[in-house]
Amino acid sequence: MPEITYQGKTYPCAPNETVLDTLLRHGIEVPNSCRAGSCHTCMLHCLSGELTAPSQKDLKPALKSLKYFLACQCVPPQDLVVALPDDEDVYVSARLVEKTQLSPSVWRFRLETAVPVYYHAGQFLNLKNDAGWVRSYSLASLPAEDESLELHVRRMPGGQMSHWLIDNFSVGMHIEIEGPNGHCIYTEGEPERPLLMIGTGTGLAPLFGILRDALHQGHTGPIHLYHGVREPAELYLHDSLTALAQQHDNLHYHACYSCGETCSGMRAGRAADLALAEHPDLKAWRIFLCGAPEMVKQTRMKAYLAGVAMSDISADAFTAPEH
Repeated sequence: MPEITYQGKTYPCAPNETVLDTLLRHGIEVPNSCRAGSCHTCMLHCLSGELTAPSQKDLKPALKSLKYFLACQCVPPQDLVVALPDDEDVYVSARLVEKTQLSPSVWRFRLETAVPVYYHAGQFLNLKNDAGWVRSYSLASLPAEDESLELHVRRMPGGQMSHWLIDNFSVGMHIEIEGPNGHCIYTEGEPERPLLMIGTGTGLAPLFGILRDALHQGHTGPIHLYHGVREPAELYLHDSLTALAQQHDNLHYHACYSCGETCSGMRAGRAADLALAEHPDLKAWRIFLCGAPEMVKQTRMKAYLAGVAMSDISADAFTAPEH
C-alpha cells in the first residue's frame, strides 16, 4: 500500500484511504473541516509523487501547477511526500477595518486587502490566524457595491476560531485569507426564474450577497428568502432585509424563529418547513440552501422531491463542527 511521508515521518495508508484519513488515523492534526472537497482547509503541498485529478478539483491553475491538492479527496496511487502549504503561495494578508456586533451571538467583520480579491457573492474564504487555526466563512459582501470583504461570525459553543475572532481580533490587526472558493452563486441568463433561498443562522451571510447580486443584475422573477433562527433576537439583518424588500416588489423576506414569544413581522416555525409548505411545486425554481448541515441535507432532498433538478440546488454546507 502507498505510504505518506509528512514532516520526516512515514505513515502507511489503509486500502482506499485518503491522505487526510491516513494522517488523522496516525494522530497527525492537520487543518480540515468539510471532508468533502468543498472548503479547501485541508489543502497540502505535494513535494514528491503523482496526484489524482479529483484531489485538485476546483483549485486555481497556479496552485495545481505547484502540486497543491485536497487531502480529503486524494486516495494516493503511490507514495507521497507532503507538507503544509507555503503561506506565500496560498494566502494573502487582510486587515480588519470594521467589527460590529449584530445580535447577541453574531458579529460582522469587514476586511481589506492590499491586492484585489476577485470573487462572486456567495463564495467563501478560509481564514488562518497566527496559531494556525483555519476556518471557512462565507462572504456577505457584493463586489459591485462593497469596497470591503464582509463576513458574519457566530460565537460557536467551544469554537476556537469564532471565540478568537470575537474576543481577540481587533480593528487594525491582520489575518491570512485563502480563496475565494465555492459555487453557491447567482448566475445570470434567467432573470425571470423564481428563486428560493433558505438559510439558518449565519447561513444568511452568503444569501445576503446572492440576493443583492440578483437584484443588482436586474432579476425580475420572485425571490423568496427564508431566514431561520432559534429566537427572534438572532434575526440579525431583520431591519436591513425588511427595508430591501420594501424597495423591491419581487423580493419577499420571511423572518422565522422556532422558539420565543410571538413577534410582529416575524413568523413562528422552522424556515425550511415554512418555505416548502408554501411552495409545494418547485419544478421551475432555483434553490439556494445555506446553514446547518442537517437542514441543508434534508431540504435538498425535499426540494428535489418537489420537482427541482439537483443541478438547480446550490449549497455550500460545512459538515464538520468547528474545533
